[in-house]
Amino acid sequence: MEFRHTDVVKTVGLRNAEAAAGRREGARGVVAPAAPTGEGHTREAVVQLLLEQGPVTATAIGERLGLSPAGVRRHLDALIESGEARATRSAPWQQKGRGRPAKQFQLTAAGRGRLGHAYDDLAGAAMRQLREIGGQAAITDFARKRVATIVAGIDRLAQHSPETTAAKAREIAEAFTDAGFAASTRKVGAGVQICQHHCPVSHVAEEFPELCAAELEAFRELLGTHVQRLATIANGDCACTTHVPLVVPATSETTTPEENESDAAAQPATASRNDSGRSAE
Repeated sequence: MEFRHTDVVKTVGLRNAEAAAGRREGARGVVAPAAPTGEGHTREAVVQLLLEQGPVTATAIGERLGLSPAGVRRHLDALIESGEARATRSAPWQQKGRGRPAKQFQLTAAGRGRLGHAYDDLAGAAMRQLREIGGQAAITDFARKRVATIVAGIDRLAQHSPETTAAKAREIAEAFTDAGFAASTRKVGAGVQICQHHCPVSHVAEEFPELCAAELEAFRELLGTHVQRLATIANGDCACTTHVPLVVPATSETTTPEENESDAAAQPATASRNDSGRSAE
């Protein structure tokens, strides 16, 4: 039995916080009139209404949410400008009375994307099934192959110097940025830090620290030196931060995969938190 997992985790989106509370009963549930405490709450109510009732006219939006025509136009204009909604003309059979067909508004794919998905739950279930079928080795192998896809095309650092090491760290950061990690590097003391400001798999990595361990292993392999993970988003920190020394001792050797696993095992998803990671930020 072949288990296809190439894109299961890489495209994981942000967790839908409302999913745990349950969705409204019935696909045609009516949105209650909003009692917004700010522009953001009202905008979200408009988006939710477009999702559940769209295509829908501006008049209907105002009636459902208790908004003035000017207020409805302001929110619709902003959504259209950001590419999250679009306007179309009503079909002739939908027109009531005389005059030009009224505009109807609906969400675009980008607008639906802001509402969140259950991808985290799906990815987590897939990972658990993979572990049940192939054991812990299957999870580790999957994590390594996933990172190998991200850093494909990056050669191992051939010769160490502060300049070449920093350049290789930037190359790695660029590859992770392309994969959705918003990564960058910065000079800190006698080293450089690779900072991943976003992690598209953070919620899955909380349960499967092998994902973070495989990243660290790849960093060490490509840089040819011992690097240290200071903080991880999966562990509750604001960024995943990895310290890379710019000066490598002559006796330094790359650690083995076995050493990588034991060192990285306590990085994410542990009960204790890494204070050094937070102070590094």
